[in-house]
Order: sequence, then C-alpha cells, then structure tokens
Amino acid sequence: MKVLIVCQYFWPESFRINDLALGLKERGHAVTVLTGMPNYPSGRLFPGYGLFSPKQDEFQGIPVHRVPLVPRGNGQRWRLALNYLSFAFCAGLLAPFYCRGAFDLIFVYEPSPITVGLPALVLKKLKRAPIVFWVQDLWPESLSATGAARSRWLLRWVAKMVRFIYQRCDRILVQSEGFIQSVTAMGTDPSRVNFFPNWAESLYRPVELEEDAPERGEMPRGFCVMFAGNIGAAQSFDTLLDAAEQLRSYADIHWVILGDGHRRAWVEEQITARGLKDRVHLLGRRPVEAMPRYFALADALLVSLRRDPIFALTIPSKVQSYLACSKPILAAVDGEGAKVIRESRGGLISPAEDAKALAESVLQLYDMKSEERAVMGKNGRAYFEANFERDSLLDRLEGWMQEMVGETPCAS
Repeated sequence: MKVLIVCQYFWPESFRINDLALGLKERGHAVTVLTGMPNYPSGRLFPGYGLFSPKQDEFQGIPVHRVPLVPRGNGQRWRLALNYLSFAFCAGLLAPFYCRGAFDLIFVYEPSPITVGLPALVLKKLKRAPIVFWVQDLWPESLSATGAARSRWLLRWVAKMVRFIYQRCDRILVQSEGFIQSVTAMGTDPSRVNFFPNWAESLYRPVELEEDAPERGEMPRGFCVMFAGNIGAAQSFDTLLDAAEQLRSYADIHWVILGDGHRRAWVEEQITARGLKDRVHLLGRRPVEAMPRYFALADALLVSLRRDPIFALTIPSKVQSYLACSKPILAAVDGEGAKVIRESRGGLISPAEDAKALAESVLQLYDMKSEERAVMGKNGRAYFEANFERDSLLDRLEGWMQEMVGETPCAS
C-alpha cells in the first residue's frame, strides 16, 4: 500500500508515530510523511531547521515533507493556538504540491491538536483515499482540563470542529478504551471505532549497564524514583514535589526527572524554593535511545497526571515504555492508566494529585526487598508482551488497512 502519514510532530521529535512509520515500511508499504518543522517540546526550532526549510527531509528511507509553522514558544495559549493553526493552514495549502501522486490510505496521528485532521480532509478529497485517524488526545475535553481554553463559546466551536473531522474519517482508532464513548458521542458510527493502544519501540527492554557506564555518574546514590517525559501542566508536578517534601527526612530517596517542557522553569524554581535541590534532580532531555539505560538505574518509574475525568480516560504512552523495561511503576493516576498497572501487577497505584498517597507508595517500594521489586518488574514486562507487543499491534493495524483499501494497491 501507499500510505501518507499526516502528523504535526515527527522525527527528530520523539513520538510513537516515528516507529509506526518504520513498522509499515518494514512490512513493504510505501510510506510518505507530511509534517511540520520540529520544535517540540522546547518550543524552539531544532538545529538545522528554519521556518521554511528544509521542505524535503528523509527518515531512514522514508520521504518527509515539512511545512512551515509558528513554533510553540514557552506554551502561552496564544502561541499554541498559532502553532496549531499555522500547521493546519500551511499543510492544507501546500500538501497538494508536496504530496504528489496517488495514495491508498491517509493515516492521521493526533496526540494534539485535533486541527491536524483538517489538512488530511483536504487530501482525502484530492486523493480520494480513506482516512484512518488515531486519537491520542480527546478534544475539546483536554483543552478544558489543562486550562488551555476556558471560553464556553470556544469549547463549543472546537467540539463542532471535532465532530466535523470525526464524521469524515473512515476509521477512528483510540489509544484507550475509555475514549470510545467520547468519540461515538460526536456522532461517529461505533462500527468505525477501534481500540488501538500504544506500544513501546523495541529498544525499550531490560538492559544491564556496564560498571563504568557514564549514566551511572549522572545518578544520585540511593533509592531513585524516575520520571521521564514532558514537563507540562497535565503531569501534575505539584504532586511529585509535595511527595518529595513529605519524604525529605529520607536522605537516600531521590527523585530524578528526565525530560523538558514548558513547566520546567517553574519546576526548577520550586525545587529551589522548597529546598529540594539535594532530593529532586532535573537531568534534562535525553535521546530516546538512551532511555532504557537510565531506566535500568532507577528503582521505580513514575507516571503522574492531574485529577480530571479526561485524564482518567487516558493511558499515558510512557506506561508501555515503563512496562517494557521491567521496572516497578509508581502510578499517580486514575482510571484507565491505573487499570493497566493494577492488571499487570507491575507497580503501585495512588490517586491522581494525592501527594500523601504517592509518598506512602514510594515508602512501600523503598521498604521492599529488591527481589520483590524485581518480581513486579517481571510482571509488568509479561503484561506488556501480552497486550502491547509491537508486531501483533501492527498486524492488527495492517489488517484494518487492508480491509479499507483491498489487497491490490492503486497505480500512481
């Protein structure tokens, strides 16, 4: 099949769509990507990229067409709105010129914003190709939950746009079963909605580090709780910092943060203001390929979200990566994310935004024997292999795609 992937974020930004594109290519499909200039999560264009160049790029043999956009900046609402709208406008305008020829199918990756669907609809009309739309983030619910939009008028307008996009997609995939009701409530035919969870790239696996591994020198000595990923409003860093304060008397319990995001400066300020510099360690962003090596040095891996009905429906994508690396998980989340950890028997759960309960979970793991924590990690890995294994999920996706376009690819 000839597959056109439409996504606002793509390599060198770290998103699962990168691995999906490679997976389809490995299976013999001709994959092309339409995306924007990389600027996530720092909000600045990556080195080597400008507003208008390069227009053409390549990712491991996959042609990548890039359109200009306004970078995210430091995450102000108006700047994010410009970022979202500029990509949708430029992609809709330029895609017909960049993405020439025929395609059997258009695959849309939507972690946020929903506006990524608009240029895909333009291409659907021009290419007469069906759309598969992979929902990672529910709109308008997530806008309200994060405080990105508070105007009822604006939220109603966004809801109308979401309904417009969903109803024109041929199949909608959702990363959490909890999303299905919200998607069908937008008037989407339930027969066109399928659960399709995230996986973790094959590089996420248990690893043993050499004694002289440089990563060892970056880690504090003691019991390490590690958070990896975006430092944003949704991740509820207040909860992490409050729990760290409550465990201040335990000199060998450390909190290690790997990542970046628009709330990093605030977190740094809070670490200083609360006197937690010797307890909470911001290591910054690291390449995705290095993450399993850092995970190997952690005693527990933390996933946290704010307390909100929309986040209770979400399975944070880091959960699959954590499970794959066979480490105990501390989950300060509600709903679907908590359900996965509970079923896996791969960690401990505390309610979202409950710092006291999170601190108690940390102490419970801290007091366990290393053998008991190792069993938790193995449970998580086994659950990952049974439910989130890459090849089996790609088999499922490929089957749906073949149903939609038939076995014979179209001629260019």
